[in-house]
Amino acid sequence: MSIWNFLKPHATAQFLDLVEWVDDSNDTLVWRFPVFNKAITDKSKLVVREGQAAVFVSEGKISEVFGPGTHNLDTKNIPILAFFQSIAYQFNYPYKGDIYFLSTRQFLDQTWGTTGPIMMRDPEFGAVRIRAHGVFGYQVTDASTFLREIVGTDGLFTTDEINGQLKKKLVAALAETLGESDIPILDLAAQYMNFGEVLVQKISPVFHEGYGLTLTDFTIGNITLPETVEEALDARTKMGVLGNLDAYTQMQVADSVSDAAKNPGIGGAGVGMGVGFGMGNQMSHMMASSQGGGTFDPHTGLQSGDTAPSYHYKGSGDQEELAATDVARRIAADRSGKHMVWQPGWEEWKTWSEVAELAGLVPPKIEEPPPLPDAHGDEWHYSGPDGTDELSADEIRAKVSAAPDAKHHVWKKGWEGWRAVAEVPELASLDDEEPPPPPPS
Repeated sequence: MSIWNFLKPHATAQFLDLVEWVDDSNDTLVWRFPVFNKAITDKSKLVVREGQAAVFVSEGKISEVFGPGTHNLDTKNIPILAFFQSIAYQFNYPYKGDIYFLSTRQFLDQTWGTTGPIMMRDPEFGAVRIRAHGVFGYQVTDASTFLREIVGTDGLFTTDEINGQLKKKLVAALAETLGESDIPILDLAAQYMNFGEVLVQKISPVFHEGYGLTLTDFTIGNITLPETVEEALDARTKMGVLGNLDAYTQMQVADSVSDAAKNPGIGGAGVGMGVGFGMGNQMSHMMASSQGGGTFDPHTGLQSGDTAPSYHYKGSGDQEELAATDVARRIAADRSGKHMVWQPGWEEWKTWSEVAELAGLVPPKIEEPPPLPDAHGDEWHYSGPDGTDELSADEIRAKVSAAPDAKHHVWKKGWEGWRAVAEVPELASLDDEEPPPPPPS
């Protein structure tokens, strides 16, 4: 007896001539065709569009997978016949068949980002925490694996249900790739595309084997540094652009005048006037010359012209002829040294403080405030087996004693990089200091 003759007496069932899925969503991965209380005849047609796959499940097992095209559901096909028999609707025969449509197109522009910072060891900045974000894309390439391992019996499966797991895998792979690359932080921006290609090659086999998916795109939108590191880079960039200590000082003074002018109070006005007068005196000294020669460049400071006066200078090195600004720079760099100058017409050499022009160009010595009282002494940035922290010398002593074979590094403001504890004179004794002998009993 044919399937048609078997199903015909069941008038309550609805017979289907066409099985298809028209998807108008942007996030649906799987949709289950509603076949319950419906019967498929041996004259029915299955339409699978480009970017789709259809999976027949009979008695809880996958019986057939169809690709794009129009398929005649012929009962001569043994898996199809088994499926027909499984969905035959009777009151005494439970429903045991399903048809799932899967979208096999690419799902692009899926966002990812690090939920927490990624620790990196940079050759210039030491241990640094970074964050990153971007987009990725994927598609179903093994319908059976995806349905079996991920979807299960879910009748409507969307990207939101799988993206969270995929993002965790991607971020973990990115952290591993960054750690293996040994690329300095300042050079990471030039490697975004390379990192994306490496991630696609590394993670696609994992996605395909475990989920039936293929990673088609991984793009790094940006890698961000901690705020303190960004501020340090901005300051270094500013100095590099200015290229001149005098010009940088002038810019700082000008910024302070602008900030003071924004304060409408009397105090702010007084500060602005004081700074303004100081800047005016300094600028007048810098731009003055015996014949009005020399020009001032806001980027490089005072540029002496051909007619600008020069001095015969003798300091720690040999005697040489220098412009006034160069002499002032030598003095500011070594205030404890002996700096003598001479010009034609003078009877003898003079110290720099005796020459008004030089004395006006040399900025006043900036006195450093004494350290604040602290019960634990100066704080150090410490990095060891337990991570990074700000610790006192005594606390570092405890860390070194607890793990003498581990690596212990410290850093202070002004240093270019981390240093081993043994390389720091103030802490060198911590590595080999032994406790005193116990008191006699």
